[in-house]
This record gives sequence, C-alpha cells and structure tokens, in this order.
Amino acid sequence: MTVEQSTVLVIGGGVGGLATAIRLQVLGHQVTLVERNAQVGGKLAVLTDGGYSFDIGPSLMTLPAVFEELCALAGTSLNAEMDLVRLDPQFSYRWTDGSELLIHDDPGATTAAVEGLAPGSGAEWERYADRAERIWEVSERTFFAGPMGHPWEMVKRMRSPLDLWAIDSLRSLHRSASRAFSDPRLVQLVDRYATYSGSSPYRAPATLACISHIEAKYGCWYPMGGLGVLASAIEALARRVGVEIRTSTEVTALRTSGGRITAAELRAVEPDPTAQASELLTADIVIANADAEHLYRDLLGDAAALRKVQRADRSSSGFVICAGVKGQTPGLTHHNVWFSEEYRTEFAQIAAGEIPDDPTIYACVSSVTDPSQAPAGNENWFLLINTAPAPDGAGSGVDRSVATERVLSGLARRGVDLRDRIEVLHTLTPTDLAERYRAPGGAIYGTSSNGRRAAFSRPSNTTDYRNLFLVGGSSHPGGGLPLVTMSARIVAELVGAPSASTRSNKKSSGS
Repeated sequence: MTVEQSTVLVIGGGVGGLATAIRLQVLGHQVTLVERNAQVGGKLAVLTDGGYSFDIGPSLMTLPAVFEELCALAGTSLNAEMDLVRLDPQFSYRWTDGSELLIHDDPGATTAAVEGLAPGSGAEWERYADRAERIWEVSERTFFAGPMGHPWEMVKRMRSPLDLWAIDSLRSLHRSASRAFSDPRLVQLVDRYATYSGSSPYRAPATLACISHIEAKYGCWYPMGGLGVLASAIEALARRVGVEIRTSTEVTALRTSGGRITAAELRAVEPDPTAQASELLTADIVIANADAEHLYRDLLGDAAALRKVQRADRSSSGFVICAGVKGQTPGLTHHNVWFSEEYRTEFAQIAAGEIPDDPTIYACVSSVTDPSQAPAGNENWFLLINTAPAPDGAGSGVDRSVATERVLSGLARRGVDLRDRIEVLHTLTPTDLAERYRAPGGAIYGTSSNGRRAAFSRPSNTTDYRNLFLVGGSSHPGGGLPLVTMSARIVAELVGAPSASTRSNKKSSGS
C-alpha cells in the first residue's frame, strides 16, 4: 500500500526503532530518530570496568536471517559488518544432583547427550524436536507474519484448521513438557524457554517450544567484540541509508488533534536535564519504540488506551550481577544455567514478588569465546536471576545485598565459588532497569506470554491514532532481538511507501 506521508519520527533508538527507521528510509520516507540516552541501542547495552566488558541486555543472537535481511536493505551483509561465531556448545545445563547436559550445535550430538543423561530419553527428545519444528513452521507464517490486533488476523493467515492444533496454544509449556518427557530434568529444561519472553512455564503456552527448534536449526550466535557490536552495526546502517539520529533528546509529550499525532515536544537532555521543552517537531507518521505504558501515560495522557494496555501482564524482570572474576573456571561454557531444586516453588515466589530462596542462575561468560572481554586469564560473568517487576512507586522490590548473596552463595553450593575471586562488581535491580529503559517495573520483555490470550492482549502495532504505530518489545510480536526486528518489518509494511507525487512535492519544496 502507498501513503501520502513521507516524514517520519521514530521515538526511541532501540533495535526495533533503528530497524524500522532503516526500512522506512529505504522505502523513501525522510526519517528522524530521537533517543534520550547519549547512545542508541536500547537494551542492547554494554558496561565496561577495569578491562572487563559485559553485555547487560541480550547475550546471544538467534535467527540471524532477520538481521541479514536488514543488512541487505542497506546494501551490505552481516559478515561484512561483524565477525559472527556460531557457538558450540550452545548451553550447559546443570542440576542440583550434580548432573549436566550440553546442548550442542549439532542436533544429533544433543540427542546423544540427552540419551546419556537419561537413557531412553533420546527418542523423546527427537519427538519433541519434531513437534517444535512444526510449531515454528506454522507460527512463522501466521503469528510472526503480520499484525495481531485481533485473533482473526492470525486465522486469516492459516492454511487449515490443523494449524490451530499445531501451534499448541491451549496447553501450558509445562504441561506439554511433562507429557513429552519422563525425566523431570528435561521437563525443567524445556520449561526454561518460557523465561525467554519473561513468562512462567506454568502459564505460558506450549507454543514457546518452538524456541528449541530455532536454536537447534538456526544456531546461537555471538558477534566477536560483544553484542554491542550489533548495536553499532545497526546504527551505522541507519546513518548510511540517511536516517537522521538525534541522541540526548527526549520526547516529553505528543500533541494530538482529530485522531492524529500532530507534533512532538522535545527537550535536550544535556546539558540541562531540567530544561523545559525547547522544540516542537512535526511529522506525518510517528513510530513509538517505547514501552506502551510509558507512551500512553506519560506522552499522551490517554487513560483509556493505558487501561487497555495494562490488561496484558508485565513480563518478569531480573536481578543482574556483572562480576569481573580473577582466574578461569574449569568446565565453563559461554552460556550456563544452574537450575533450582524446585522450579514451581521458584516461580511461585517470583509471582509473589519475592526473591527466590533458591533461584535458577543464568551466567553468560563471553570471555570463554572472546578473550577481549576480560583481562588476560580472567572471566567476565554476567549473572541473571528472574524476579517480579518492581512495584509501581518507590522501592526496587529487590534488596540488592540479599539478591547478591542468594546468587553467589547459590553458585558456591553448586561448586562454583566466585566470592574470593571477584575484583569488579556491579548490580542492577528491576528499578535500575526501569530507570535506564523507561520500562515500567523493569519488565525486561515488556509484556509476558502468560495466558492463552496473551498474544492478543499484547499492544498492537497499530493504534487508535491514525498515524501512530508501535514497535518493540512491549508490542507485537514481543521482546527479544529477533522479535523486535520482526516487529520493525511488520510496522514498515503497515506504513508502506510514500507516493511518488508526495516525494516529488517534498523535493520541489526543498524538504
């Protein structure tokens, strides 16, 4: 479809906003992107200290084809922009009984490892893998192929009623895994895929099983130099195709008239963060790469739209430790998970707003693959446990010292005692994440996948304002690097290209 507009304002320089800006600029729009931080990238952020570097947002890259497509639009390729490594093993999973399972890049090697962990389970794993592949095949051409403001939009993209059965959306992920595996460790492993969208395996749909297929078929990737390299590459693509990027610039309000956004009030964050709005910017189309709650409450003051958005559950948040650790740890892989003893108890405590007594601990130690991320002979540990989002109002909801002790003592009980080896330590609570990303409660993925209707209660890419569109983790299809990049494609297709007459009028007027 073509539209009669050609000036676009993108609010927020996360990956979703940058990717949308690239697509619309290539289509022929004149795009300006504003970001309140001094750098773009959103949650794709990096912390450095004492020679250690930590990716404090996404820690791996999946579905590289979505980024390859973005590069191609700008006349380049992923390989030309960065040095990508396909990880093998992908993950190491460890349980409290001392057992360990390596997930390999080769699916056959993974099946053999599963059989070694639990004799007789190799065949179960292969059957589950086939099921996951079918879920992905249907989801890719239905759920991820376009907007989802109403269930009918997905139904129209289905080939037959069998597609509804194939995506397995009526069972919970835990119920599906419990039926598939006789060994409870494998159930717990598959349950973990719910956390990829900040959800609970006891409430999220079994559709999320497709994640296992995505990792097995398309790989887990790491750009040498860290995930910040990906952010820099996407920013470079945007600038290369002509997107105007303005950092340290905050949108403080959006003005409306006749069901449209008419202007954005901007304020320079530096040098005076208390300054009043100093600029009014008009655009024909506005793309919000911001949390939907923040958009409707703080920028639009739209109480009705805010209530509608709040029907979707916030995703989980997390407590993060970035630890620069002296020496090297035997048996460590790039991505590591130490499971809790009682997963159901852990998620019940998270739902109650408590720090789990025995949290599952995720550790990304990218120096295993990339020695540049830590001083020679040392390790950069990014540690994460799941928590509830911080409550609205004062307080983080997480006691920093208690959470730090739970994580480090939990690792020590499992035979990995870092406490005397740490020389650099930084922590992030849900409130820190909320302040850094304007994400209410520090919800990492925006909205969760909890509940059968979660996909339809998540904010749509379209809005009641005719020229306002949503992109990014709090809107369809959800959070995570590949999903927000897919969101950009969906939004760009909804906006379409400017008409030839509009482009010529812009040129003749000197725009």
